[in-house]
Amino acid sequence: MPKHRPGTTRRTLTAVIGILAGLLAMSFTLSGTASAAQGKSGKAIPHPEDDWAGSQILKHEGGSTTGEEPPGLLASVEGVDVSSHQGNVAWSTLWSSGVRFAYVKATEGTTYTNPYFAQQYNGSYNVGMIRGSYHFALPDNSSGAAQATYFVNHGGGWSKDGKTLPGALDMEYNPYGATCYGKSASAMVSWIKDFSNTYKSLTGRDPVIYTSTSWWKSCTGNSSAFGSVNPLWIPRYGSSVGELPAGWGFHTIWQYTSSGATVGDHNQFNGAIDRLQALANG
Repeated sequence: MPKHRPGTTRRTLTAVIGILAGLLAMSFTLSGTASAAQGKSGKAIPHPEDDWAGSQILKHEGGSTTGEEPPGLLASVEGVDVSSHQGNVAWSTLWSSGVRFAYVKATEGTTYTNPYFAQQYNGSYNVGMIRGSYHFALPDNSSGAAQATYFVNHGGGWSKDGKTLPGALDMEYNPYGATCYGKSASAMVSWIKDFSNTYKSLTGRDPVIYTSTSWWKSCTGNSSAFGSVNPLWIPRYGSSVGELPAGWGFHTIWQYTSSGATVGDHNQFNGAIDRLQALANG
């Protein structure tokens, strides 16, 4: 039997302790890295269920909300827009009342998806409506490209089936802080371009832009960079569309009330049904 060397046990024990210490240190390091990554994944959104197309417009700009249909255009199509705020929507009732298109909120930021999206998006389609989805923008939360990608991956895509409108980008007053999300006019224009360009690269379509003239003037410096590219969806609760943001010679959709029948937010498409179908087909 070989003789035992006194130093061997001590050296072995020291080596084992060293290995265990290294593994423990690595564990803390990995844990800290994971926590840091998780912390940088995106800002929390306090109340996305309270944010929908026009939710901030009425607060900041006011206007009539009688629900009465404004003086009709020579050729127009009635529509609605919905979010989780409405829950399950009675689409057959809306169809019977003459509503022929719908926009459904899909996402906000890069963390929120509308829990009622399937019922609303598919339900409107199933009764015969032309429908699309929209994204509530949070420009101080993450990049335009990141939000456009999240939107497309969570209901904001497009297909040339004659029943799907291009996705819409909802640009309005910040429900969580500074009106312009802490961005300069040039930075806001860059953010919107980042979103729009990314959306087009992923879907082949230019997104519709939902915005009010007042917010657009305040937060983009009344940029004229989008009027020849992106269709305009404008909210104004009154008897007329009023002044348009710079760059747009006409509007495509007018959100004219927040208190219409069945779901509240009602819209008119600026054209006959065949033009709405053309917008869907691209």
